[in-house]
Amino acid sequence: MILIAKLLVALVALEHIYILYMEMFAWETLGKKTFKGALPDELFRPTKTMAANQGLYNGFLSAGLIWSLLVQDPAWSRYIALFFLGCVVVAGIFGALTASRKIFFVQALPAILAIIFLYMI
Repeated sequence: MILIAKLLVALVALEHIYILYMEMFAWETLGKKTFKGALPDELFRPTKTMAANQGLYNGFLSAGLIWSLLVQDPAWSRYIALFFLGCVVVAGIFGALTASRKIFFVQALPAILAIIFLYMI
């Protein structure tokens, strides 16, 4: 159970590293492909700085989740992971309500699964 929980935490962290990369460094290429239809092509250039800011926040979420995996004390590792996973869930729900329902399944659901497994250990 511990291994599955840690793997899910790592998966969520990797997902947010990917989002950081896309939003900070590949907004006009990979971002365009990812959000095809959600934003007109002409809006990617003017929103590049805004997307980079969002990417930075995703990086903070990744950093916190990675930190939780490196903490030696099992209780603190769990608390840190739960805090950052909770942040991901809130962001995913907000994104689903304000931007696209797909965000719930891509971001919030994996974090919810990780939380469930953390509570099972």
